[in-house]
Amino acid sequence: MKIVLEQLKNGIAQFELVSSPFSQFHLRILRGRGSSATKKVERYSVQKVTGDGRCLFRALVKGMAFNKGFSLSPREEKNDADELRMAVKEIICEDEEERPKYEAALVAITVDESLNRYCQRITRPDFWGGESELLVLSKLCGQPITVYIPEHEHTNGGRSSGFIPIAEYGTEFGKGSRNRKPRKVVRLLYSGSNHYDLLV
Repeated sequence: MKIVLEQLKNGIAQFELVSSPFSQFHLRILRGRGSSATKKVERYSVQKVTGDGRCLFRALVKGMAFNKGFSLSPREEKNDADELRMAVKEIICEDEEERPKYEAALVAITVDESLNRYCQRITRPDFWGGESELLVLSKLCGQPITVYIPEHEHTNGGRSSGFIPIAEYGTEFGKGSRNRKPRKVVRLLYSGSNHYDLLV
């Protein structure tokens, strides 16, 4: 446990989202720096997203629209982003039957603050989304989501233009089944300064 805490403190802990036969999400910390996710540098174009506190939600709705072959007007993007934020609020704060299905998100929320405080904050339009909201939205929307960082943030500087995946959510939705078609991944770029953009 001491090693894991040290990795978290130094920002080198690596996580992998693992699905189970139950309707829960599990997070597994990857040991060492040698995971395939951090070795793989990928190249995409960055689509900037307005940094108004809704950037995670904006990037997600923009990416889902892009995957369906259309784009959103700035007004649609803002409204759809607010709808996603309110959907998370409804599930986590208001729907006592659905809430237990999102146990990993509840754990992520209550590590930092009380559920009551979270439920007050999420109603604000400038509420910043992160790990807990991605856990909820990937499942709620049936959407695979991969979060990346710029390669230069992983390599401690330098002039590099690639992106490294650091977290995956809802990977099971990227695979087809009898009941559903596979969904395209939405790729989000986390800048390290609490901002998300879209990668396409």
